[in-house]
Amino acid sequence: MTKLKLSAIPDDRPVEITVELPGAVHRDLVAYAEVLGREMGQSVADPAKLIAPMLARFMTADRAFARTRRSLKPGRVFRV
Repeated sequence: MTKLKLSAIPDDRPVEITVELPGAVHRDLVAYAEVLGREMGQSVADPAKLIAPMLARFMTADRAFARTRRSLKPGRVFRV
């Protein structure tokens, strides 16, 4: 059994954004959805639904981001 970093996809109210992915990233996303579907015993109909939980997991695991975010005053937004 494969140990994937992602588990079940939570049902949450979405904010719509448009993003372009390189072909290789899209192919990997589709492959990840297939593997995840096999692991969960159900198909992942739309691989794009994996992007938000993957980003959330990435940001949660990024220690430098967490430190920086904690050091900001409450309510302050990052500006790029």
